[in-house]
Amino acid sequence: MDRKPKILYIVKHFSAGIFTYLVQLSSRLIDEFDIVIGYSVTPDTPADFRSYFDSRVELIRIVNFENELNVFSESAVRNEMKQLVNTYKPDIIHLHGYNAGRIGRKALDGMGIPMFYTPHGYLYLAEDHNLLTRSVSRSNERSAALADCTTIACSKGEFAETLAFTQRAVYINNGIDIKALDEIVKDEKPAEHPLTVFTTGLINYQKRPELFNEIAMAMPDVRFVWIGNGGQRYKLTAPNVEVTGWLTHDEAIKRVFQSDVFILTSLWEGLPISLLEAMYLGKLSIVSNVIGNRDVITNGENGYVCDTAAAFVNAINQYKFNDLSTIIENAHNDIVDNYTLDQMVERYADVYRKAVADRK
Repeated sequence: MDRKPKILYIVKHFSAGIFTYLVQLSSRLIDEFDIVIGYSVTPDTPADFRSYFDSRVELIRIVNFENELNVFSESAVRNEMKQLVNTYKPDIIHLHGYNAGRIGRKALDGMGIPMFYTPHGYLYLAEDHNLLTRSVSRSNERSAALADCTTIACSKGEFAETLAFTQRAVYINNGIDIKALDEIVKDEKPAEHPLTVFTTGLINYQKRPELFNEIAMAMPDVRFVWIGNGGQRYKLTAPNVEVTGWLTHDEAIKRVFQSDVFILTSLWEGLPISLLEAMYLGKLSIVSNVIGNRDVITNGENGYVCDTAAAFVNAINQYKFNDLSTIIENAHNDIVDNYTLDQMVERYADVYRKAVADRK
C-alpha cells in the first residue's frame, strides 16, 4: 500500500469518556493511519472540540444523528454513513457506542471493509431503563451482531457480555496517558483542605447523581465535589456538595490532585477513564458494583466495590480512620501494569494492521 491506511470512526455521542478516548487514540495513531471521524454534536460536546484533535484528523458532522432517532431519521443516518464510506474509502471502519453500532453494523455490512464496534457500556445493562427498553436494546445488539463485524470490548466484563451475541470479539482495556498526567501535576503541591470526596464527568442518569447526593447527605462533615456539569445537576441538593461546572482536562486533573477519595456511583460503565486517572493519581477509589468498575477494582485490594449508599459511607470512613496506603499503592501499580495509553494504542494498532493485511 503506497499510502497510509485510513480509519473511519463513527460516533453519535461525541462527549465525555468516548470523546476523550477518541482524542487520545487518534493522536497516537495519526502518524501511521489517516483518520476520519464522523460525529454528531450533543449538548455535552465541548464547544472547542476541534482544538482537542491533531490537525490531521478530519472531522465530518453526521447531521441527522442530531435528530430524534426514528424510522425516517435513521434512514437519513444510514445514507450519511454510506456517503462517508464512499467519499473517504476507508480501509477500516470502527463504530463507537450503541446507536452508531446498531445502525452502522447493518448499514455498512457487506461493503468489503473490515468493521469493528466498541459498545463503551451496553445500554441494556442500564438499570434505570424500563424492562422493555432494555429488552429492545439487547435484541438490537443481538441482531446487529450478525453483521460481518468484530466487537472490540473495552473491558473484560464487556467482553464476557459480548460473547452472548458473537464469538467475533476481543477486548482491549482502556488506557490513560500517565506521562501527560505527570506533566499536569508536576508543579502541584498538596494544599490544606477538609476530607474531600469527588467524582468527575457528566451529571446524568448513568452516573446516578441522586446516589452521590444521598452519600453526601449522610456525611455532612465531609466535602463532596462533582467535577463537571450536566442536565441532572438539580439532583445535587446536599449543602456540602460543590459542582465545579465544566473544566478543561488539565484543570479537572488539578482538582483531582487536591482531593482525597474518588467515588463512582454509575448504573453502568464500559471502562471509565476517570477511574483509571484517579487510581493512578493515588486517590482511594470506591465504585458501584457494575461491569467496567468491578473489572478494575477488586474489593479490599485496590479499592472498594459497593452496592448501597451505606456501603459507600462505610468505605469512605475506612479512609477517614485507617491507613489505606497499601490499597492506594496497589491501585496505582495496577494502572502502570495494565491500563496505560501506550499499551492500549499498540493493541489497537496491531488489530488494525492485521485487518488491513488480511484484506489485501
